[in-house]
Amino acid sequence: MRTPLVLLCSSLILASCGRNEEKSVTLYAAQDQEYVQPILEKFTSETGVRVRVVYDSEAVKTVALANRLLAERAHPQCDVFWNNEELRTRQLAGQRVFRETNGWTTFGTRSRRLVINTKLLAPDKAPKGLLELTNTIWKGRVALSYPLFGSTATHFLALRQFWGEAGWQEWCRALARNKPYLLDGNSMVVRHVAKGETWIGLTDSDDVAAAQKEGAPVMALPLTEEFLILPNSVAITRNSPHPANAEKLFQFLQGHAVQEMLQKASALESTYETGSKPPGLEVNWNKLLEELKVGTARLEEIFLR
Repeated sequence: MRTPLVLLCSSLILASCGRNEEKSVTLYAAQDQEYVQPILEKFTSETGVRVRVVYDSEAVKTVALANRLLAERAHPQCDVFWNNEELRTRQLAGQRVFRETNGWTTFGTRSRRLVINTKLLAPDKAPKGLLELTNTIWKGRVALSYPLFGSTATHFLALRQFWGEAGWQEWCRALARNKPYLLDGNSMVVRHVAKGETWIGLTDSDDVAAAQKEGAPVMALPLTEEFLILPNSVAITRNSPHPANAEKLFQFLQGHAVQEMLQKASALESTYETGSKPPGLEVNWNKLLEELKVGTARLEEIFLR
């Protein structure tokens, strides 16, 4: 569940947007509001620091927040950026949006997943990997979010490295010819599959878990080397308006208690210490960022409505 890109001053977190500035901090959050709000309530309860939050919208994922951070770089309004994937965080770090020392880090993981409707498709009959999604048997039976934003974009760009340019373009074009349903978010993909409007979806693990909690007949297929591990990330902006409170929130969000809350809510599949992220699709992030414009242009050419 997402909220439009607006400044949210929750009555539980921020009693007044104009008073007691020294006890406030501003967070830009790409993580879902339903997961963020209880954590910020805990932070405020423990520290007395109120949090102003700007959320993204599901349709544009992290891109809108990244663009806002870039636009505000000379006069930052944000103290802390909480992202639920790392491409845009790395992109912003490369453009010196974050402080120079200990500017950002990752914590916990989700993963990209294939999800099926178990009433329509038995697991042993499902595709064994992404390459099989282009088979004619799945024509019109696959859903995914637009691969121009969020974790879907990151996954597709990582696959470009994994398969190489020629193989990747061939797969993308074959997938497009197979008439997948292109939707405005990963949670919408899972709902589409749960309703039986498609048999298979490409989405994120937390969206599958949320649907299962609601009793939806969906199941995530096993991971293969084609799938991407998605850590959360947290960063402090360069020249943060409230540096002391930003540091408090930065440290708090990395803590075991927060990771445990997120894992219990199924927003994370696993928790880990920095530097011990679980294995998955290997990504050369420097190369991916260097080729981001080219890769994105290819995706627009193939998939843009």
